[in-house]
Parts: sequence; structure tokens; C-alpha cells
Amino acid sequence: MCAGGQIGGEMKIEILGMGCFKCDQLKANAEAAAKELGLDAEISKVTDIDKITGYGVMMTPALAVDGTLVSSGKVLSKEEIKGIISK
Repeated sequence: MCAGGQIGGEMKIEILGMGCFKCDQLKANAEAAAKELGLDAEISKVTDIDKITGYGVMMTPALAVDGTLVSSGKVLSKEEIKGIISK
């Protein structure tokens, strides 16, 4: 699914949404999850509607890891994100 725990490479985590509170919360949870796991991750927010719909997202916030959509329409908890990115 993703390259969690990879050695020598940076994981790319994208928060897809228009910048609402839920998007901000998802970003904070992703940052906390990566930090707790000690992962080298680039975490960015994507607000471009064309890029968001390019992932097939119908509801935000959404989360993509290394270019793969892993969640849409809800704010994942830090623990849920840790489970996804540690695989």
C-alpha cells in the first residue's frame, strides 16, 4: 500500500481538502503519527480542486500516502494514521 518505515526515502503524506477545520485536524494527526513513529515524512496540504478530484475524492478531508488515496470523508485519528503508515 505505502512505503511506511522505508529506509533511505521520504514518505509523502498529502492532506486533501479546501482548508477547513477538519483538514487542519487531519494534518495535525498525520504529523503527530509520523513523529511518534519516527518517520521521515513530507506532509503537505493539497487545496487544488483538480488535484483532489484527480484522486477520486468525493468528500474531504482525504488522506493520500505516497500517491495512494487511503481515506476520504473523515478525520482519521492519530492511531488510525499510525496503523496505515507503519505498514
